[in-house]
Amino acid sequence: MTLGPTRILIADDQENIRHAFRIILDSQPDMTVVAEAACGATAVEQARHLRPDVVLADIRMPGVDGLEVTRLLAGPDVADPIRVVVVTTFDLDEYVHTALRNGACGFLLKRSGPALLAEAVRAAMSGETLISPQITVRLLRHLMTPPPRAARGEPALTDRELQIARLVSRGHTNAEIAAVLFISPGTVKNHIAGIQRKLGTRNRVGIAVWAWESGAVTP
Repeated sequence: MTLGPTRILIADDQENIRHAFRIILDSQPDMTVVAEAACGATAVEQARHLRPDVVLADIRMPGVDGLEVTRLLAGPDVADPIRVVVVTTFDLDEYVHTALRNGACGFLLKRSGPALLAEAVRAAMSGETLISPQITVRLLRHLMTPPPRAARGEPALTDRELQIARLVSRGHTNAEIAAVLFISPGTVKNHIAGIQRKLGTRNRVGIAVWAWESGAVTP
């Protein structure tokens, strides 16, 4: 468990983006930016040396790109992985798929806004996977096999669980769901854990896939 603020490394080849992200993250009481990198090779070197809690990695960088950075720092063959959140302008199918397969614990579009950026870091620290709500079900369907269903019908979710599943599928964070439903974030987290058990999914991405494919939520 990390003591003190979450330590973050920002990897992006655009200086203005790094500067903007640093301002956003350093303004959070529970976060501090410890390093910046303008290319993938430097990001990997600094991450291995400094061991930040979270690396924010752009995809398109000179030399080693962000997808390879993710694999080198968080991939299935890494003995001591570092949490990586991919932050990019591009939401191409293959980028999302490869980033998550390479071990990323988040995929954000740069236009998602400062609140979601901070929330993605917190989600990574708590073992969750946060994906920008702009990522459509077309992309989600490529990420995992649809979860098992009970006798061709909906699993036995309660009304409250269905409400939460629908909000998860639209990209809402735990804090946002709590505000909409007038319950605590801790209660939301407990409900999500119960939904995952019932659906047989590993994370909130699986909940979103089920919600869209089962018709529990529609565009």
